[in-house]
Amino acid sequence: MDFKNIGSLIIIFGVITVFVGAVIYFFGGSLSWFGNLPGDIKIEGKNFNFYFPLTTMILVSIFLNIVLRIIFYFFK
Repeated sequence: MDFKNIGSLIIIFGVITVFVGAVIYFFGGSLSWFGNLPGDIKIEGKNFNFYFPLTTMILVSIFLNIVLRIIFYFFK
């Protein structure tokens, strides 16, 4: 892999990051369910809070896996 391909990958990841940031900025209120899905573990005690977003992490992992497979398919 030469530097031209690496540069184009960095540009693509930058564009994706800007797009995701814009979606979160403009539609953040309508995405309030994200992070509060069934399967996300919340434990609240008297002086203790624990939050482990298990379902959210699985969905993000699946989404990123699909996106990266599509990107690498086009660079093959």
